[in-house]
Amino acid sequence: MSETTNPTVHIETSMGNIVLELDAVNAPISTANFIAYAKDGFYPDTIFHRVIDGFMVPGGGFTADMSDKSNKKAHIKNEAANGLKNDHGTVAMARTNVVDSATSQFFINVGENSFLNHTAPTPQGFGYAVFGKVTDGMDVVDAIRQVKTGNKGMHQDGPVETITIQKVTVE
Repeated sequence: MSETTNPTVHIETSMGNIVLELDAVNAPISTANFIAYAKDGFYPDTIFHRVIDGFMVPGGGFTADMSDKSNKKAHIKNEAANGLKNDHGTVAMARTNVVDSATSQFFINVGENSFLNHTAPTPQGFGYAVFGKVTDGMDVVDAIRQVKTGNKGMHQDGPVETITIQKVTVE
């Protein structure tokens, strides 16, 4: 059996750098999806569009004017039943109320969010697929989670000062 190396991703933001280790073994679909977006150059100029201290910091889908970034790929299968948990410092796929609706958006858990974990194969229990964790730059994530927030258009909890994803590279 060959050993699989988990990909490392560097996210350069306007507040500093974050390094992720993706879990290609337990979340192969989500990992491949994220890497495809990164290699296609999709993430630069997207933002962390919400900041909810103690909960999550989502990003990767909106531009600074709160427009949904176009050129998204097809929805992917939700891998929330992969055994990975929405623990502090993990990264998961964002989605709508539709179980298999994730595209480019992801979130970093800044709290212990066990209520987002898979509990049953039902719309209410399916959960959110964790596909990696922060391995460096949690101080940057902590700085992001503490920024001042307010309403931006129809969205609540938006950072008052825009936090931009400038570059995403995969090792």
